[in-house]
Amino acid sequence: MLTASEQRASTKSAPRTPQHMLRKRLVAELQEKNPGVALTSLQREMAARPSLARHCTSLARALGRAAVHKYGSAQRAARWSRPVCDTSFAAGAAGVGGTATDGAAGSSRMP
Repeated sequence: MLTASEQRASTKSAPRTPQHMLRKRLVAELQEKNPGVALTSLQREMAARPSLARHCTSLARALGRAAVHKYGSAQRAARWSRPVCDTSFAAGAAGVGGTATDGAAGSSRMP
């Protein structure tokens, strides 16, 4: 028999919203391949599923943070930056222990 606290814990699970599932998939793709592939997938998802467009910024920032985790520095992660959801990827990379002095801020490669 479950205690009350165990029962509450078992009924609370991670969110299963479409944007949460997409974030998980994109971060996994970034880890397995590279941020460029994940950003391309994000662009395609935004075109295919316009209802997720309001989450584009947070998804791109999450990818920026995941890239910093993968590459170990905001400067290295920012090399993958491109204008997806404005500069949210670069903002995500810069926001993870990055400062303007490490070269991450403002380094999104906008053509």
